[in-house]
Amino acid sequence: MAPVAAGDMTGVILAGGRGQRLGGADKGLALLAGRPLVEYAIEALTPQVGDLFISANRNLERYAAYGYRVIPDSVAGYAGPLAGLLSAMDIASTPFVLCVPCDAPAVPADLAARLHAALVRAHADLAVAHDGTRLQPLFALLRRTLAPTLRTYLEEGGREAGRFMRAQAVATVDFSNQPEAFANINTPQALAAFAQRLARLKNL
Repeated sequence: MAPVAAGDMTGVILAGGRGQRLGGADKGLALLAGRPLVEYAIEALTPQVGDLFISANRNLERYAAYGYRVIPDSVAGYAGPLAGLLSAMDIASTPFVLCVPCDAPAVPADLAARLHAALVRAHADLAVAHDGTRLQPLFALLRRTLAPTLRTYLEEGGREAGRFMRAQAVATVDFSNQPEAFANINTPQALAAFAQRLARLKNL
């Protein structure tokens, strides 16, 4: 099986949420060790994809300052991360779209390669990471041809990413050897805990 070419993938960082558990803060711009969370995702994805978008619904100019295309949801009313994914799929020019959430500062360096290998091997329409405990539906690689199916799901009121993905021809990829890679930062407490972890790693 030939390895996937980065040029065949568009990455999208999902930063369009309301950040309710962070007191309404824009999660992608929350600071971790003095840097906005979105920067960690950008660094992890750029070597793995040919193009990169940032899905955002506020602070668009701040995100645009990173030099990547910023795309707001095409579905109104903060319809959740799938709305950001759909916007990326609608405008991507590559056969695959790789998504990650903005609050994951430890994205695996081989995420794209492993998801793509599983997708091709299973003749699937999408591939999703599993951390050994649960499915991680926002760490996923999808064929862009799924866009109409996703649009219908959203228009019919669907919002839950895992439910949508399990209803497709899906390949699940075992990342149980690095569950910390999927440690989402959803609260101020989680942000502080991850910052402490980074500090300890720097001192090793």
